[in-house]
Amino acid sequence: MRWDNLGENPANPPAPADLSLFGADAVTTRTFDTPEFRGVTFHEVRARSILNRVPGASRMPFEWTVNPYRGCTHACVYCFARKSHAYLDLDTGLGFDSQIVVKVNAPELLARQLASARWQGAHIAVGTNVDCYQRAEGRYGLMPGILTALRDRANPFSILTKGTLILRDLELLAQAARVTEVGVSVSVGFTDRELWRTIEPGTPSPQSRLDVVRALVGNGIDCGVLMAPVVPFLGDRPEQLRATVRAIAEAGASSVTPLVLHLRPGAREWFAEWLGRHHPGLVRRYERMYADGAYAPTWYQRRITRQVHELAAEFGMGPAGPGGTRRTAAPEEPGATTVPEQLTFL
Repeated sequence: MRWDNLGENPANPPAPADLSLFGADAVTTRTFDTPEFRGVTFHEVRARSILNRVPGASRMPFEWTVNPYRGCTHACVYCFARKSHAYLDLDTGLGFDSQIVVKVNAPELLARQLASARWQGAHIAVGTNVDCYQRAEGRYGLMPGILTALRDRANPFSILTKGTLILRDLELLAQAARVTEVGVSVSVGFTDRELWRTIEPGTPSPQSRLDVVRALVGNGIDCGVLMAPVVPFLGDRPEQLRATVRAIAEAGASSVTPLVLHLRPGAREWFAEWLGRHHPGLVRRYERMYADGAYAPTWYQRRITRQVHELAAEFGMGPAGPGGTRRTAAPEEPGATTVPEQLTFL
């Protein structure tokens, strides 16, 4: 397992023969026999750096990210970040859902890096790789320290989450918003409960996430919704889109930004297995739709975007834009290319 690049002290890197083992001094492996964490293993690491620069070729509207965790118990079948677990020689399927890397020194490390004379105060996107408010945050409590560091330096930032635990940090978010630009996006791709239970089994319900939007807005914190993913043939019927956009508008979101399901390597294989079990009749349709790579055809993406924006306007809401919630859509994995890789779906 490749832990050497995560360790805080690289002075004595492991020999090449040891790179496949858990032997690096920077890693502590823990399991907790409690109902909420049963079957989950935490690998605690002391990271050397917590500020990550987004690759120059990325299409993201931000240059820097902070991700205190790797792997995610939300267990979203489609999660693009699954491939990042392969970089540590960890499984991208069940392993991604249950082998969680925790950067236990993230708050103090971020405070130190923000205080550096070299840091110019650029916008930081938090939780773009995996959710910073997943269940592990309830145990490790890294986000209050991260938010405090950002607030104390008046450093602009945005957060993307499906987690209701963000409400724990309402006061810190409000304090930060008084001194700098703060944007929060909550991810709600659909309101269909049956689809939610199977494709996002470890997440709070869509309604609970909309309650988070309502609470944030009620406390004066601007909050938009990333309507992601819109799942072809399962969540894209006109009545489904209407119900979702209506619910988002009623929650008080300042904007809605649709994002059609994309299937990168790592996620693609895991999603294909899920689809074959739950919706075998759709396998051929997905093979055709994603025959050219990770993304749905442009015509389909444009159709969904147009439909959602028309519904948003109908319900008195708009897409994210200048002056609105900073977009945190479609985060890129480290080293990702913007050219979709063509794969055989199954």
